[in-house]
Amino acid sequence: MRVTLRKILLCAAGLFMMMNMACAQGLYEQAVRRSMEFQGLEREYYVYVPDSLAPQRPLLLMLHGYGGKALGYRPEMLESARRHGFAVCIPQGYGEEGKSKAGWNVGYPEQKEMPTDDVAFVLALTDRVCAEFGLSRGNAFYSGMSNGSDLAYMIAFQHPSAFRAIASVAGLEMQWVSRTMRPSGPVPFMEVHGTADKTSSWYGDPFNNGGWGEYLAVPIAVGDIVSANRCEYEQTVQLPLKDEGKPSRQVILHRYLGSPDGCEVRLFEVQGGKHSWHLADLDTTEEILKFFECYLNTVEDE
Repeated sequence: MRVTLRKILLCAAGLFMMMNMACAQGLYEQAVRRSMEFQGLEREYYVYVPDSLAPQRPLLLMLHGYGGKALGYRPEMLESARRHGFAVCIPQGYGEEGKSKAGWNVGYPEQKEMPTDDVAFVLALTDRVCAEFGLSRGNAFYSGMSNGSDLAYMIAFQHPSAFRAIASVAGLEMQWVSRTMRPSGPVPFMEVHGTADKTSSWYGDPFNNGGWGEYLAVPIAVGDIVSANRCEYEQTVQLPLKDEGKPSRQVILHRYLGSPDGCEVRLFEVQGGKHSWHLADLDTTEEILKFFECYLNTVEDE
């Protein structure tokens, strides 16, 4: 039977990816479990500090989506963080049995009785982890997906200086946030979003047809951050297709530049992409870490 060079390369690439994933998953065995009491609730989180921690002692806070679990979440992010020298904190979202799934309180209809102020929790947790593990509070970064990224927009509006930069994957700006809050300052921000996402629609949901509450279209939501950052112009780049032997979608990168504070905004438009991390179309983990590295603060914490 004839075996082509392409098939050999594809098999080797697949084996390499499997080995990398197994290695990344194993990093969770090095993470330590902690808990803290906040607003009368016991909140769980995991912290991974690599031996390769960068001199700036940066922290990446990573929030899962609605109904997700902290333990084992996105192991490839731990692997990428290890290579870039970032510590990682993965908190567990709160959920009351029979009332709401584990997640972050952003005002979904079924979160009406959710007792948590998760913006306040995230800020308190970041302070605690930096102090406990000797990390730089001035080099804390935020990332999340879906529900974890919906919270990112609230933090970007209310506490833009709390994190050096924020990365959102499939995130939304809730309509109530747009109507009741105005961005209070600039913050570097990136969004990765599929145009065929049926959970967090690219086109928004002004009438709550999806059941998550009313929210803005993605370009409008990102535009709010662009305006807050006072960006002056846009560069649009069609990224090369990701070739790993599988079909990939076209990704358009919109870069909003010219901010007097140096706070760039990036929007990765995954054409035809669904509600996912988009690993088949974009090396999302690397794009997030490379973006964060642009904003590492070299000044030591006081």
